[in-house]
Amino acid sequence: MSGYLLPAIIAGSAIAAACGVVGWFIVLRGQVFAADALSHFAFTGAIAGLVIGISPQLGVFGCTIGCGALLAIIAGRKVADDLTIGIGVTWFLGLGVLALAILSHNGNEGTGAATALFGSIDTLTGGDAAIAVSIAAVVIGLVAAIGRPLLYASLSPAVAHARGIPVRLLNTLAFIALAAVVAEATQALGALLLLALIAAPAGAAHHLARRPAAGIAIAAGIAIGSVWVGLAISYRLPALPASSTIACVTAVAFAAATLISRLRGSSPRHAHTDAVERHAHEPIAGAGEYHTHPTP
Repeated sequence: MSGYLLPAIIAGSAIAAACGVVGWFIVLRGQVFAADALSHFAFTGAIAGLVIGISPQLGVFGCTIGCGALLAIIAGRKVADDLTIGIGVTWFLGLGVLALAILSHNGNEGTGAATALFGSIDTLTGGDAAIAVSIAAVVIGLVAAIGRPLLYASLSPAVAHARGIPVRLLNTLAFIALAAVVAEATQALGALLLLALIAAPAGAAHHLARRPAAGIAIAAGIAIGSVWVGLAISYRLPALPASSTIACVTAVAFAAATLISRLRGSSPRHAHTDAVERHAHEPIAGAGEYHTHPTP
């Protein structure tokens, strides 16, 4: 593979690893819709950055992380509900359309809007790769630091709060980590497709693994592998956009994991099933394994 794709491989691998790690918790917590909402915020931030004359990346990070933190604050100790997220998406997407109209009036909307929507992973530079690696390292480090209490708070927020775990703070940090991943993934896959790299590998991992550590590792591995395979296919078949190809590979991986799960008679793990509630009373040390089989 040509050396010009090396920055794309490095940046894509870092972004994918962070998406897999954060995505595992997002699927566990039932917040996939929140991730989709943040991708809309990222689009608005990119277009707004172009309108006011700053870097689109700066607009993406400012808007996405700010909105993510705001959603977490509004939700408090609870998971942000669909109504709150939906209203936020509608409002900010409307602002994005307004900004796009302003760009269109000025005659320079094409490249910036297309990049924000569909990404351009194969045009990333060495500097972009360095930034992606740095952000991924910070995000993965944050998740590693709060992982155990976040897992417990995700299983049973009320019990976790009663035991003195700072659920509100954990929710805010989880949203900020998700927002940072979404913002960074926007330049690679675009606002329309980045959800595939967050949700599909994590969903596949929940089908395949019962232990959190194994599930997180599998999610990151599937995400990284999807980027590599997608880039390779796009390189061999230039007519296929890399971002679309990567999204298709993640979908295939999720379908395969679903089939494997059904063949072996297990079901995916979700945040509010009876199996989770069965373990809600256990101490944090007891949250090291969950069961994918529903309670009889």
